[in-house]
Amino acid sequence: MGAEVAAGAADAVDLLAADGRLAATVERLRGEVRAAQAAAEGRALIELAKGVIVERLGCGPAQAARQLAELADRAGVSRLELAADIINQASRDRMAEAADEFVRTAVGQPEALATAPATETAPATAASVAVRLRTAESAALSADDTQAVAESLLRHALEPLGAVAVAIWTTGPDTSLSLRGHAGFGLDEAARWHYVPPGVTTAARQALIGRRTVRYASLAAAGIPSIGRSRHPDGGRVVVPAGTGGRIHGVLEICWARPLDPLPQAVERQIEALAELCAHTLETLPETSPGGFPVPGGLPVPGADGAAALAELSDGLYDPALVLTPHLDEAGTLVDFRIRHANAHFQDPAGRPRGSVDGALLLEAYPATAGGSELFERIERVYATGEPFRARRVRLTALVDQVPLASLADISISRHGASLLLIWRVEDESARLASLLQHAQRLGRVGAFEEDLVTGDITWHGQLYELFGRVTTEPPVPLRDLAGHAHPDDADAIHRFLRQVLEQRRVGSAAFRMFRRDGVTRHIRVTAEPALGSDGGLQAVRGAYQDISAQHWTEVALTATRDRLAETEEAAEERNRLTLQLQHAIMPPAMPPLDAPGLGVAVRYRPAESESLVGGDWYDAVVLPSKKVLLCVGDVAGHGVEAATGMVVLRNALRGLAVTGAGPGQLLSWLNGVAHHLTAQVTATAVCGVYDPESRTLRWARAGHLPPVLVRGEEARDLPLLRGVLLGALAEAEYEETELRLEPGDTVLMYTDGLVERRDTAVQDSVAQLLTVARQPSDSLERRLDQLLARSKSDTDDDTCVVGVQVF
Repeated sequence: MGAEVAAGAADAVDLLAADGRLAATVERLRGEVRAAQAAAEGRALIELAKGVIVERLGCGPAQAARQLAELADRAGVSRLELAADIINQASRDRMAEAADEFVRTAVGQPEALATAPATETAPATAASVAVRLRTAESAALSADDTQAVAESLLRHALEPLGAVAVAIWTTGPDTSLSLRGHAGFGLDEAARWHYVPPGVTTAARQALIGRRTVRYASLAAAGIPSIGRSRHPDGGRVVVPAGTGGRIHGVLEICWARPLDPLPQAVERQIEALAELCAHTLETLPETSPGGFPVPGGLPVPGADGAAALAELSDGLYDPALVLTPHLDEAGTLVDFRIRHANAHFQDPAGRPRGSVDGALLLEAYPATAGGSELFERIERVYATGEPFRARRVRLTALVDQVPLASLADISISRHGASLLLIWRVEDESARLASLLQHAQRLGRVGAFEEDLVTGDITWHGQLYELFGRVTTEPPVPLRDLAGHAHPDDADAIHRFLRQVLEQRRVGSAAFRMFRRDGVTRHIRVTAEPALGSDGGLQAVRGAYQDISAQHWTEVALTATRDRLAETEEAAEERNRLTLQLQHAIMPPAMPPLDAPGLGVAVRYRPAESESLVGGDWYDAVVLPSKKVLLCVGDVAGHGVEAATGMVVLRNALRGLAVTGAGPGQLLSWLNGVAHHLTAQVTATAVCGVYDPESRTLRWARAGHLPPVLVRGEEARDLPLLRGVLLGALAEAEYEETELRLEPGDTVLMYTDGLVERRDTAVQDSVAQLLTVARQPSDSLERRLDQLLARSKSDTDDDTCVVGVQVF
């Protein structure tokens, strides 16, 4: 058994060794293939450089080869590097500019390359950039498909920059994206992303629609979906539109495995050169995507712009149309569009003959397209991206400044192959106005009519059949038969209207109630005018019917509302008048002198300015059987009769309770029971005081009311805020009571909140203002109260009570 195990282990070791040798052999062969590819690509560059030397020196291939070798040895560079330099000097294209930019940056600003994602140092890469770019170009131009182009770009030009993957997209006429080539992405990932429908936001589509290079430091942070995001979620992306001559043929998308720092300008130039290389290859290579996937809406056949077929198509349109083709300058840059054809329905907005614009440049024929209308920019965008543009109600001043402002058109721009079709549909102003008129008649429930009095023919607007409750197959109602369809009481009004129009030949109008066969009554207004013939005779009547039922019932409801409102106002005025009479009978603005030795009492009552705000403020000052004086002010919540009657109940109840000789705290406790149990939910505030003339003491208590003010000499202060809830709030309540000894000359003021209350001011601030006024000297108690009322800044339009007592 042990021998068998040992033999098996030996076999396994031999097998692993064989596998290792096989893997090493495969890797060696791959290296040899890569070396052969690199040698072949290098030979292509060297042969191209030899051709340049043959052309410049007029020598043969052998002599050119020797010249290239001698120059390389003399310069101390490889023949491949010298070949790339010779090609750059001869071509002066985008690749050469990118290489020169890198060399200038390496020499003048080497620190600018410090952030480049390459691993090589600047001096080492400055000489090799041209080789890498030209090698990538040579391999791309000799490739059989775009897949090989992508692999060459990644291997020769992008991996030295730190990139790990690349995708080449082609664009369809509907702005869809198709994956034409890729390297560094898995086959499954490429299969999932072989086609991106229009409207799906991806990194490539943002570069296409924006017609600019798009950079993402981290694709995941940007939240943009794209190919390879699951494998390199935090990697950076650079996405560049690949276009030539103003037209974008595709998009070059480069992927890094790590977040991407801002690229130096020299590296940006390299990427732009590679994108232009992609554009050239997309123009010439066959339209097959990697893996055999179909390419929807592929590129046009090279050299066949389809302008002739598009011109023939445009002649079949009923709207004006222009066929445009790109016009490039000597550098291959799009500068304008040439008008290849104007269709048969074309009418020049400037009034020129149709043939005068054929063959002209768009900006020369219509300079306004480059102005504020942005129309030329829209045309450029459609040509570049293939995304159609459509807009409604565009003023034709976008083409010609002199076009009337009322000229509006719907514009459509679309790309077909390498040509553009510009269509505009001029809005028919008369048709638009007729449509607006129909909408206005429908909304206003108006229908027009015309009655020919000579032939008897009557023309009705369709709205009239609905107003009259008739079907369109029935004949219209003549004017002379109108009374037969109206309420009998309105017959005279209709006859007067007919006499005015038919006999007096003047414009007439009448309102009547129309009875319909379905039992519905409509209020109708008819207006008509006579139309006279050339001989001055009455030939026809033109006019309109309008359904004014809604207006009529609104007026009826408004009249009824006015009547009810007038009755309500009269009742309110009477109610307020009685309330004022009741209040004035109980609470006169002033009171007669009080028979209290050594005490002067004055009262002021100011009713509310608005009769609707008659309130429940009250006061009382009466000498009790014990020769003590009852002093109080109060304020019943609310306004109107309820507040006035509540005030009467509380005032009279307090007078009756005060005869018992109880103190003010007890009086307010009893009065709270009256308000809570014996009234209809009356609540009130009050200050109650009992003054003893013999001892000159004032015992007082408060129920939710502002405390009294004491004026002594030149000082004025408010008394303490004793405990006490408002009257009627609770079934039982106790009220704190205190005693104040007065001195000769002292004045005590009791008042309601109407004296100090302001909407925009705190109560404390208003009381402080009252104390300031109270400190001012006065020659009498009456004069002091008048000053308080005159200088009150209250703005609530509430009634006010003030009671003043002065000790002599």
